[in-house]
Amino acid sequence: MMPNRRTFVAGLAALASMPGMAQSTPPFPSRVIRIVPFGTAGGPIDTLARVYAEKLQQRWSQPVIIDAKPGASGIIAADYVAKAAPDGHTVMFTLPLSHVNNAILMSKLPYDPVKDFTPLSMLATGGPMLVTRASAPYNNLKEFVEFARKQKVMNYGTWGNGSSAHLFGELLKRQSGANLVHVAYKAEAAAHNDLFGEALDFAWANPSTARAQIQGGRMKVLGIAGTRRVSILPNVPTFAEQGFQGFDVDSWIGVYAPAKLPTSIQDTWVTALREITAMPDVQARLTAYGFEPLGNTPAQFMEVYKADFPRVSELIKAAGVTL
Repeated sequence: MMPNRRTFVAGLAALASMPGMAQSTPPFPSRVIRIVPFGTAGGPIDTLARVYAEKLQQRWSQPVIIDAKPGASGIIAADYVAKAAPDGHTVMFTLPLSHVNNAILMSKLPYDPVKDFTPLSMLATGGPMLVTRASAPYNNLKEFVEFARKQKVMNYGTWGNGSSAHLFGELLKRQSGANLVHVAYKAEAAAHNDLFGEALDFAWANPSTARAQIQGGRMKVLGIAGTRRVSILPNVPTFAEQGFQGFDVDSWIGVYAPAKLPTSIQDTWVTALREITAMPDVQARLTAYGFEPLGNTPAQFMEVYKADFPRVSELIKAAGVTL
């Protein structure tokens, strides 16, 4: 007698309930973990990723490697992670450029910034600084604008087309009426080399880089974008404090895994990232880079992410940036 459909389905259910037969999430972590940072090796995100890699390796007793994939304003790195296996062994440490700015500026990306990723945690927030050579004949934004208006052209460098630094530079160009020309680099350090070599007139920097160059007598800071001053350079005023509006959009460091990551693995990652971010030595490193430690949940991460879209869109519109 042939079994009917109901008997057959019941039999499958019984088999699935037997030890070793049920579908289960593979153990995590079970091999090398790969962190893909935004930017080049030695950049600020790469450096901070190494701090977390050391803590994760101690926590999970598995090797954690940093695999930088620079270029194309973070698109190469993001696309690599989006196409990785959703097993928790590959994640991305990134800035808004790869997931917010690029999505607004570009009509087509090789990945969907929402559908192709699992958000884990937003580690910290901050903002870039406008910097120039220590010998420049201006010491604040007002003096800089007055000087720039008298020049035929002033070139400035950032770490990528569509980056927050690029948007702020173009917004400053519109507000000042000066002819400020953007030059995109793969890395912040490359732009600074050209700044000191006088191929650029000014550039943008993260606070830790600016502080190191100030201490070396090579650089001075004219202002910081974002909503607040930073503790490592407390005397540097924000753009808003100097009378320039529209620059109060914070940057952030976020961690993403590929889409369809099992909930149990997501929870393991989120717990680890939040607990590591809360460590005093890690908070000190984040603060030293000019970031405000955060370490939020995936839901909180997505709230900030979704709120960023209209704000960044307005900034892009105000700055007149197109790619």
